[in-house]
Amino acid sequence: MSDEQGEGPDSFAVAASAGEEGVVPWASVPRLRQRALAPPASSGPAGPDDRSPGRWTVLWSVLAGLFAVNVTLTIFAVALGRVAHGFHTSANSVTWVVTAPLLCFGVAAPALGRLGDRIGHRRLYLAGTGLSALFAIATALAPSLDLLILARALSGLVGAATGSASMALIFRAFRHEDRVKAMGWWSLVGAGGPVVGVVLGGLLIQHFGWRSLFAAQALLVVVAVSWGLGVLPETERGRSGPFDWAGAAAVTVASLGLLLGLNEGPSSGWASPLVVCSFAAVPVGLGLFARAERRASQPLLPLHLLRRPNFSFAIGNQLAANFTYMGGFILTPLLLERVYGFNTETTGLTVIARPLVFSLVAPGAGYLASRVGSRPTALVGGVVLTGSMLAFAGVSPASGVGLVIVALGLSGLALGLSAPAVAASVANSVDNRDLGVASSAQQLMSQLGTVAGIQVLQTVQAGMAGPSHGRLLLGSFHDAYLVGAAVAVVATLCAAGLLGRERDSPADVGAAAASESGAVASFR
Repeated sequence: MSDEQGEGPDSFAVAASAGEEGVVPWASVPRLRQRALAPPASSGPAGPDDRSPGRWTVLWSVLAGLFAVNVTLTIFAVALGRVAHGFHTSANSVTWVVTAPLLCFGVAAPALGRLGDRIGHRRLYLAGTGLSALFAIATALAPSLDLLILARALSGLVGAATGSASMALIFRAFRHEDRVKAMGWWSLVGAGGPVVGVVLGGLLIQHFGWRSLFAAQALLVVVAVSWGLGVLPETERGRSGPFDWAGAAAVTVASLGLLLGLNEGPSSGWASPLVVCSFAAVPVGLGLFARAERRASQPLLPLHLLRRPNFSFAIGNQLAANFTYMGGFILTPLLLERVYGFNTETTGLTVIARPLVFSLVAPGAGYLASRVGSRPTALVGGVVLTGSMLAFAGVSPASGVGLVIVALGLSGLALGLSAPAVAASVANSVDNRDLGVASSAQQLMSQLGTVAGIQVLQTVQAGMAGPSHGRLLLGSFHDAYLVGAAVAVVATLCAAGLLGRERDSPADVGAAAASESGAVASFR
């Protein structure tokens, strides 16, 4: 045995990232360190070793923070009646408690995603998550409805920081081919969080009031931040240069106009001045945004990313899929209550089948997509989503509630299959320095799809139903679900447009390889 391989006083044991232990002479340390920090010689993507427990620790820590920040979103909507009664106001006024954070989340996501690329995603994640605890306490202590809405709006703002930064941290921690596995667990928390919120949050509200929900949330957030401080790796600061304020302002105008118009249309009327002006601001904002991005030295969204199919088709899929999924999510409780005569408790227990299936399927779907590819997994998800809407469109009192439960399960299966694959496709289509952009683009498109789906499908159903009952009422739900099915077809076509990695252009592959050469060094 050579000196380099033998054991002796000049040797020490080194645990490799794969978990294997070897014996290395002290003289080899400089060469070992240089080799560890250098990019691999193979043409495959560089990145951290999936088998390293540190990468999974990053994932669990980040998902704990994401769960703590988002767990109240669903259950608080159920408590709006109690909130309105407590503040002696109408239910319509209180809806801003739910709407305001959604609007702030959507309009802030693009700027915060780029900010994370500039200052480091760990810093942004910890700041956003820590401030979530502060605003949760402010929500719990709010003495008036106006201050409650303000606290919730600020919660949505910092929630956008947590969402984009946490996704970017996960993308940095995993290799290209393993990101889809991580996104499976991400989807489990995203879909399972509302399930836990409904079960545990309902008990808190029933016995201690709605304010206790946010006191408990603050404690969860503190635990998550403490964990993150101890385990999350530092990420390097991005490129220097002026921040793209013009682009941030323009995309804010466009996204706020669209979200506000969709939100106010059903209540104020689609021809009202506020709604018309809101929608008119969208093309103006988009035009100014495109102009600003072409001129900016460090654009908020590099426009060349839109020419990459795995970026543009993937975020298009997220827009359309969330439109269908969340639009149907809101319609189904109304269907069960008005057509089948279910009470609130029975309705809640029934519709929970959708996110439950989503959360159970997503982790396995991530591992499946890592083997068969993101495109076929997302494509099957789109087909199943279309089938779920067609199943909803076929329900009737004669078919029983069994068909509704099947349709709910198909919707959860569809998003559980496609969401991890599509999210990983977006991340794998950009350089590491643009992971914040990729994360925020996904957050924004998902948010736009969610708000649009809820408002459009509800408007279709309400407009077709009017004061009718019986078959006319049931037909209004069928019409709304058919609109959802049409948009699900768009999601399926976008999934079909995704490219396999072997079909990426040489320029894209070269850029990805060059950008990832510092993946190990960026986690220090």
